Amino acid sequence: MGISSESHVGKYNVFRDPIVYEQGIVDKVRQVLSGKAVFIQDLTAPYPDMIKYFNVADQDIQALYLDIVCFPLFKPDQTLGCFIAVFFIKKIYRFRDEIQRAKEYIKENWREKYDAGETAKAANLSKHHFSQLFKKHVGMTPHDYYISVKIRNIQECLRDESLTVSEAFTACGVNYHGHFAAVFKKKVGLTPTKYRASVMQEKGL
Repeated sequence: MGISSESHVGKYNVFRDPIVYEQGIVDKVRQVLSGKAVFIQDLTAPYPDMIKYFNVADQDIQALYLDIVCFPLFKPDQTLGCFIAVFFIKKIYRFRDEIQRAKEYIKENWREKYDAGETAKAANLSKHHFSQLFKKHVGMTPHDYYISVKIRNIQECLRDESLTVSEAFTACGVNYHGHFAAVFKKKVGLTPTKYRASVMQEKGL
């Protein structure tokens, strides 16, 4: 696999890429703008979303499990010219209908409390077998995947300035004053309030 320089260098803007927001890594990537090298570890990316980065398409691939190193390149005057992203593909997951059904179920029911039994039922598998198979193919447990989907949606709501932080959490089916605020900070690296502030600063508000 290789990335086409003609289609990316001088044309691609990472901060306009919806995948970067969906994966919840925009804040890490933004650190490169301050001159830092950033290591993004254990990222599981759906292959259909990643095809645009590569010159080869393989219809049998479900997801890529990879690390990404991003580092800045400076112009002679020491201003930032662009940055390089190096993909280290650790594992390739092949398509499984059962896993896809479970992921679709989670994406449709992310506002609700996670139900391991119902999620396994959507995949037409026993809970034990489903949990093992899901982790093997996705690189995380079904519950961790549910949490990642929930966090991404909370981030999206926090980007809506018409909602307060508390309202953003409520819109996502969780209480801001409950334990999920701590989960958000652990996963994102910022408290919900600080994340909102960074978003508003980015928008110039």
